[in-house]
Amino acid sequence: MVKKMKINYLKNFSHTRLWKVLPNHSSELSQILVLQRMQGALGMISLILIFFLMMKDLYNFIFLLQRTMKCHHASTCFYKHLWEEIAKTMSENDDTLRSLVKMGYKQEEALVAIERLGPNASLEELVDFIGVAQMAKAEDALLPPEEKLQYNDYAKSNKRRFYDYEVLGRKKPRGCEKKILNEDDDEEDEALHLPNPMIGFGVPTESSFITHRRIPEDAIGPPYFYYENVALAPKGVWQTISRFLYDVQPEFVDSKFFCAAARKRGYIHNLPIQNRFPLLPLPPRTIHEAFPLTKKWWPSWDTRTKLNCLQTCIGSAKLTERIRKAVEIYDEDPPESVQKFVLHQCRKWNLVWVGRNKVAPLEPDEVETLLGFPRNHTRGGGISRTDRYKSLGNSFQVDTVAYHLSVLKEMYPNGINLLSLFSGIGGAEVALHRLGIPLKNVVSVEKSEVNRNIVRSWWEQTNQKGNLYDIDDVRELDGDRLEQLMSTFGGFDLIVGGSPCNNLAGSNRVSRDGLEGKESSLFFDYFRILDLVKNMSAKYR
Repeated sequence: MVKKMKINYLKNFSHTRLWKVLPNHSSELSQILVLQRMQGALGMISLILIFFLMMKDLYNFIFLLQRTMKCHHASTCFYKHLWEEIAKTMSENDDTLRSLVKMGYKQEEALVAIERLGPNASLEELVDFIGVAQMAKAEDALLPPEEKLQYNDYAKSNKRRFYDYEVLGRKKPRGCEKKILNEDDDEEDEALHLPNPMIGFGVPTESSFITHRRIPEDAIGPPYFYYENVALAPKGVWQTISRFLYDVQPEFVDSKFFCAAARKRGYIHNLPIQNRFPLLPLPPRTIHEAFPLTKKWWPSWDTRTKLNCLQTCIGSAKLTERIRKAVEIYDEDPPESVQKFVLHQCRKWNLVWVGRNKVAPLEPDEVETLLGFPRNHTRGGGISRTDRYKSLGNSFQVDTVAYHLSVLKEMYPNGINLLSLFSGIGGAEVALHRLGIPLKNVVSVEKSEVNRNIVRSWWEQTNQKGNLYDIDDVRELDGDRLEQLMSTFGGFDLIVGGSPCNNLAGSNRVSRDGLEGKESSLFFDYFRILDLVKNMSAKYR
């Protein structure tokens, strides 16, 4: 009798009445209509649970149920049966919630876990869920603001996908299934958790240092190697790089601890980490210290003290004019909505205040200063302003790299033989020169003619006494060529390189293919050449 009443209740529950009962939950209507077609006790309990999760308030739910039952003149027996089911679920959830809170978890975290896993989940499953959620939250905190997902959008998207796949039984896209399989079966795809703060084994401006680490036997130098790339690479990339580079663990450093601009990078090297020292004088570490003239025009509502990562391009004149017009119409501070727009654009494009209501992108020589290069390092020789930004955006931050390489000064007082792969505008060469380490022989491998000309010009301007060899493609550097070079001056002491980050950087929304990408796959040439040099170096020691 009760079962028959339940079935009739669900069948006769009209769409019109449902709209009246749920005036504030019409967006969930399609979910309820699907459950309406389910029959028997299982269908009713499912309906109860969905209502409970959506309403987040048992008392509102009971009131709603009472109205619904009166509309359909349900029997007292049937209503009593429903009430008992709800009370039982509530009691079990309360006991579980109290247990989780006593274990030290926040009530909000516990409620989310119970909601996601359901009332029948064991305490162990709930604890595991909360732990994973905390780890994911900690990792997300490391992302720059523009790369974070909006929580509400993510939650809605996730809820929609769960409903489509699990409730409606729709098939998952093939790409989605493949991704899930890869994440389950492939250990190298596990997320790498970046440190916070991102100071590696230590930086000059922080008190905490790591002075000892274990280097695998195959990686012990000399020769020494030093590899750099973007820290926020796709999942699994740094594990792969580390595995190829003799299982040496990366050192992640944000250059905001060395200068006034952020630059999150990972470094894998076999250098000692004791007795490091910074370049002197220490560079400015805030925007106003680096560019004091901007302080006069800087509005109080722009609270930036550091610039974001310096890119290969700049904000347009059209954008800066739009910002000027948006701000100048107000005699006092602009409204919060305008401030929010302006600050977003200033952070995105590293705009600074150069006049009343006037912002502008950094000039190339200002970018050179922030990155630790000498003034006018990229100027002259027919190099365009656009090329200067591009070359600087792909370069090392010299002060950061010099701090890591500083341990070589005592080891090579008479000079060093350097193999510089993907040399760019000579960040490693400038760092060694500023450290006072003589450059005896430098083999610079760089595809860009613009960059090769910059390095050659710097070499001449600084009156280097050593020899500079130019090669334009790493793929041309094979065993025979290496043998020829190494026999000329007795091998390499240091192999430096940072392969292209085009397919690794988060700003690439088109071809972020990781190490399989056209440009970033050149990392494997770095490893190939490094391994050849290591194997050939024995005869020159």
